[in-house]
Amino acid sequence: MLEDITDSIIDWADGFGLLGLAIVSSTEAAFQPAPPDLLVLPMVLGADSSMEILAIVLVATISSVIGAIGGYGIGAYAGRPLLERFANENTVNRLENLTIRYGSAGIFVAAVSPIPYKALAWAAGAGRMDLRLFIIAGLFGRGLRFGLAGLVLGIWGDEFLSLMQDPMAWLIGSAACLALFIPLAKWWSGLSESVDASNNSV
Repeated sequence: MLEDITDSIIDWADGFGLLGLAIVSSTEAAFQPAPPDLLVLPMVLGADSSMEILAIVLVATISSVIGAIGGYGIGAYAGRPLLERFANENTVNRLENLTIRYGSAGIFVAAVSPIPYKALAWAAGAGRMDLRLFIIAGLFGRGLRFGLAGLVLGIWGDEFLSLMQDPMAWLIGSAACLALFIPLAKWWSGLSESVDASNNSV
């Protein structure tokens, strides 16, 4: 069902160009499930100039951060009960500890990584994280995420697509992802430990 909702949102937004990208980017960072990457990647591949790619990256980045401010507000208003409604207790603890332990660096990680940006925005709002740091970290993180996509696909788009058809490239990529996943999974699992417990163990 979630996949159907995502497909419907992307199909609708695809016909509106940058406006559709702005709507999807902002709402995804606040409450809806469709990631803006599903629009950013094909738009960059179809761009005719570097200025058009820059516009795509800027619209996705700024709109996403504006939406995340809305997500922050939702978290500040609804608090932890909102997080517990959509995630189990361990996941909620990890999200809270990510903002408490790492602050703006945690927001940067969520903005770049597959961690749901909206969920961390809710957690940051619920924990009353400094809004200015939240915005700055989001701009850097989202800018890096979408900027790298624009850079790689904008410069090496055809080569990248050809590489995706090479089985050896998939094998090497899978091995690299696995090598990254193992330490990241251990780090993510460790976030379930409360900050107080970590301090008491020192």
